[in-house]
Amino acid sequence: MPDPHNQPAAMPRPTTLPAPASFSGLTEEGVVAARASYGRNVVAAPAGAGLAGTLREVVTEPMFLLLVTACAVYIALGEGAEAITLGVAMLAVAGISVYQQLRSDRALSALRELTQPRARVRRGGVVVTVPVEDLVVGDAVLVEEGSRLPADGLVTEPSDFAVDEAILTGEAVPVAKAQGDPVFAGTSTAAGRAWLTVTAVGAGTRLGLIGQSMEAIVPEKTPLQRQVSRFVLRMAWVGAGAFALVWAVNYAHSGNWVTALLFGLTLAMSILPEEIPVAFSSFMALGAARLSRLGVLTKQPQTVESLGSATVICADKTGTLTQEGMQVRQLYDGTAARLLPVPGPLPATATAVLACARWASETEPFDAMEKAIVEAYAAADPAAAAAPCPMVHEYPLAGTPPMMTHLRRVGAETVVAGKGAVEHILAVCRLALARAEEIRQVTRKLSGQGYRVLGVARAHSDGTAFPEGQDDFAWEFLGLVALENPPKANAAAVLQAFLTAQMRVKMITGDFPETAQAIARQVGLPGADTLLTGQQVMALPAAALRQQVTGTAVFARMFPEAKLRVVEALKANGEVVAMTGDGVNDGPALKAAHIGVAMGRRGTEVARQAASLVLVDDDLAGMVTAIAQGRRIYQNFKKAVFYVVSIHSPIVLTVAVPLLANWPLANLFSPVHIIFLELVMGPTCSVAFENEPAEDGQMRQPPRPLTTTFLGRAELGRSIVQGLGIAAGVLGVYYVSMRQGLPAPVVRTLTFATLVLSNLVLTLVNRSFTQSVFRTMGTPNRILWLMLGLTLTLLLATLLLPGAQRLFGFGPVSPASLAWCGLAALLGTGWIEGYKAVLRARSVV
Repeated sequence: MPDPHNQPAAMPRPTTLPAPASFSGLTEEGVVAARASYGRNVVAAPAGAGLAGTLREVVTEPMFLLLVTACAVYIALGEGAEAITLGVAMLAVAGISVYQQLRSDRALSALRELTQPRARVRRGGVVVTVPVEDLVVGDAVLVEEGSRLPADGLVTEPSDFAVDEAILTGEAVPVAKAQGDPVFAGTSTAAGRAWLTVTAVGAGTRLGLIGQSMEAIVPEKTPLQRQVSRFVLRMAWVGAGAFALVWAVNYAHSGNWVTALLFGLTLAMSILPEEIPVAFSSFMALGAARLSRLGVLTKQPQTVESLGSATVICADKTGTLTQEGMQVRQLYDGTAARLLPVPGPLPATATAVLACARWASETEPFDAMEKAIVEAYAAADPAAAAAPCPMVHEYPLAGTPPMMTHLRRVGAETVVAGKGAVEHILAVCRLALARAEEIRQVTRKLSGQGYRVLGVARAHSDGTAFPEGQDDFAWEFLGLVALENPPKANAAAVLQAFLTAQMRVKMITGDFPETAQAIARQVGLPGADTLLTGQQVMALPAAALRQQVTGTAVFARMFPEAKLRVVEALKANGEVVAMTGDGVNDGPALKAAHIGVAMGRRGTEVARQAASLVLVDDDLAGMVTAIAQGRRIYQNFKKAVFYVVSIHSPIVLTVAVPLLANWPLANLFSPVHIIFLELVMGPTCSVAFENEPAEDGQMRQPPRPLTTTFLGRAELGRSIVQGLGIAAGVLGVYYVSMRQGLPAPVVRTLTFATLVLSNLVLTLVNRSFTQSVFRTMGTPNRILWLMLGLTLTLLLATLLLPGAQRLFGFGPVSPASLAWCGLAALLGTGWIEGYKAVLRARSVV
C-alpha cells in the first residue's frame, strides 16, 4: 500500500466518473462533452505571448522610439515628405521585426508540436495515441515505466506500478500505487505500468493549481544571450552620450535646438546595433527548426548555442551505440554446467532456464531483453509458452545491481521465478564459493564476447504467504541467459566523427564491465581498456574522481547516482558535457549535463523531458549533425556580428567626424538615410548570414570554450579596423568632393553611394574569415544574393528617380563619379582579402 504520509492532498474530483479502463473507454460524444465541461489539458499561455506581445516588444524597441522622435521633429519642422517617409519606415521596421518574430514563433511552434508528449488512451473500445493536450476528464490512459503522468487520475488497473512524486512532495523514494489510489500530473512512472482514469486536466490538476507547471518557468539566459545583452546595452549608452554631444555641438553652431535634436537622433540611430539581438533570436530559432528537419528536436532554441562547445560525449551503450533489438544467443544450463547456442535444440534443463526467465518477465513485456526472452522461449517450447501462467504476486526491480521476481501459477504449482544481475542472483542463491566462481568465469567469458548476461533462479511457494523481500526466498540457481545487442552499423563511424571534431567519447552503461569493454573495442572507442564501475565511482572522493574521469573511457554497472556523479565531475573539470540516454535512470544525468540527449523512439518520457535534445531516429549520427549545425550557426552569428560592427563604424564616423572637425559641409545625413541603411542591414544580418553553409574543416576544429565571448578583444579590434578602412574610403570621397566645391546634394550622393557600395563589398568579404572572396563567390546562398540585388536596386532607385532624389536630398552624378565611389568602396573594404591571404600563407607554413 502507498505511504499515506507521502501522498499529496487530494484534489476535488468530478462527482461522476466514467467506467474503469477495463471497459471500452469514452465515446467520441463523451470526449466532446468532457472537454466542454472541464476544458483542454493545457495551462494558460503566459502573459505577453502571441501577436499582441510581439507588437508590444517592437514598439518599445529603442530604434522604433528613435524613429517616432525623429518623425515628430520633422512634423515640427514642417517637413511633410520626410515625416511620411519615416512613418513608412517605422511601419517597415515594425513589419520586419514582427515578421522575424512570427517566423521564429512558427519554427518554435512546429518544434513544440513535434516534441509534444502523447498518451495512449482507450476510446470506444480501441487503444489510440493522442496528444496529451487532447486528454479529457474520464479518459482511460495507459502509463508505463519512464512516462510522465499527463493528468490527475485514479489507478484502475495497476501492474507493478510505482510513481516518483518528488516534483510534488520532495520525496525521492517511489511510491507503490494500488487500485483506487490517486496519481497526479507531472509525476512520473518509476516502475511497472497502469491504466488510469483521468479526474482533472490542465489548470484543474494539482500541479496546475499550485502553479508549478514547468511550462511557466522562465528559462535562465545562456552565456551568449547575456553577452549580447551587455554589448547592446553598452552601445546604447555610447549612443546616448554621442546623441547628447552632437546635439550640444549642433546647438552651439546653429542655435536651433530642433535641428540639433534631429542630427543628434541621426547619430544615435547610427550607433545602436539593434540588428544583433534580432539576429541572435533568428539564428537560434531558425537553427532549431533546421535541426528538426534533420531529425534532431531541440527543447529550447538556445540549446543550439552550446552545441558547438561540447567537449565530451557521454554515450549510453544499449540502443545508442548498439542496435535497438536484442536476441538470446546462448544459454548456460546450470544443471549440466554447459553452454548451449540459441536457437538450437535444448535439453529440458536448459528449456527450464528459458521458462523461468520468461515467467520472471512482464506478462506483456515492453523491455527489449524481456521481449527477446519471450521470443526465444516461444521458439523453444511453443506449447508451454502459449499456456496461461497468471501472476500471483510480484516484486519490482530492486537492489544494486537489480533483480526482479514474479510468482506465477504454472499448472497446479506456484513458481517463484527471478532474473537479474548475475551478482545479485549468486548472492541470493548462496552457492558454494567454488561453484559461484565457476559461474562468474562463464559470465565473464560471455560478457567478454559482448553479450548481455542475466542470471536466472527459481524458488517454491505454497502460494499463501510471501516474504517481505524477494531476497528471502530459498533460491535455486538455474542458469544464465546471454543476449546479443551488437553495435550499430554506423557506430564506429559516428565515434570517429566525434574524435575528428576533437571531442572525447565516454561509454556509460549499466551493463557488465566485460560486455561494455567488448562493445567499446568493437566500435573503436579509444581507451576501451580503462574502466570504472558505479560502485567505484561512488567510493572515490570528489577530487580523485575528477582525476579518474578524465582518463577513463568506459563506465560500467552504472546507476543513476553514479551517472550523475560522473557528469558533475566532468563539468567540474571544465568540460562541456553532452549526455545521451533513454531510461528513467538516465534522467538526473541528462538534466545535469550541459546538453542532454534523449532517444526519440525508445526513450522514456522522463528521459525526453529531462533532455534538451531528442534524436528522432535513435541514431547517434544525429548528434554529429547537431554539433556540426551548432558550430555552423555560431560561426555565422559571429560573421553577422562582425558585419554589424564593421558597417556601423563608418556610419557613425561619417556623421560625427565632419561635425567635430568643423567641415564646411557637416550633417550630410539625416534619419532618412540612416533608416535606409538599417532596412538593408537588418535582413542581411539576420537572414542572409544565417543561411550561409558551413565552412570546410569546421568539424576538424576543436570545440570553442563555452565561456568564450562572441566578440573578443582581437575580433572586436579586427571588426573596428575593418570599419575604419570603410570609413576612410567613405570620408575620402566625402572630403575630396567637398574640397572640389561640388554642391552639397552631389557630395551627399557620392558619400552615400560609397557607403552603400561598401556595405555590398563587406557582405561578400565577411562570408568567410579565411577563404578568399573569389572562392566564396561559388558557395550557394540565394538569400544573400537576393539581399545584395535588392540593396543595389534600392540604391539605383534613390539615385535615378526624381522623387527619391528629392526625398534623400541627392543631386545628379555621372557614371564616372559612381565608378570612383565603387573604387573607394573596393579599396576601403577589400583590403581584408590581403590580410586573409597572409593568414592562409602562415597556416601553410
